[in-house]
Amino acid sequence: MHLGMEYSGIIGIIILVLDIYAIVKIAQSGAEPLWKAIWIVLVIVLPILGLILWFLFGPKG
Repeated sequence: MHLGMEYSGIIGIIILVLDIYAIVKIAQSGAEPLWKAIWIVLVIVLPILGLILWFLFGPKG
């Protein structure tokens, strides 16, 4: 197996775990249900960009 492929698999797993974490935190937040749904869809559709945007601008608490 090519070394780069191994790293891409690990990175994919890390992104998946972080996306799941973000979705759980969004669902637990005090944001309005519509905004929760929008953020969750964004994280699912755009896993990396959605995660970054959620971290910077997403619902807190």
